[in-house]
Amino acid sequence: MYAVIQDGGREFKVADGDTVEIDLRKSSAAGDEIVFDRVLLVRSDEDVVVGTPMVEGASVTATVEGEVKGEKIIAYKYKRRKGYHRKKGHRQRYTRVRITGISV
Repeated sequence: MYAVIQDGGREFKVADGDTVEIDLRKSSAAGDEIVFDRVLLVRSDEDVVVGTPMVEGASVTATVEGEVKGEKIIAYKYKRRKGYHRKKGHRQRYTRVRITGISV
């Protein structure tokens, strides 16, 4: 069984036991439970339920494992022959969650 959920403007295909990195939620600590109610699709062994746009009554529960950092991204700007260059780095923070259940 798997589901497609929407969180933070992105869609994730999740199954029971998967680990997903979602946008940072500062209010969530390790061990907290999160319920995703924006479920777009649920696939079980026998059938597929597609929402219009959301599946009514479906939810996905997850347990917060902690905060993690993504890879570093470098933004480099320069103008040729002018001696101008700027280097700026960014590292996104995420909340890592483990999917514990899918209900329809």
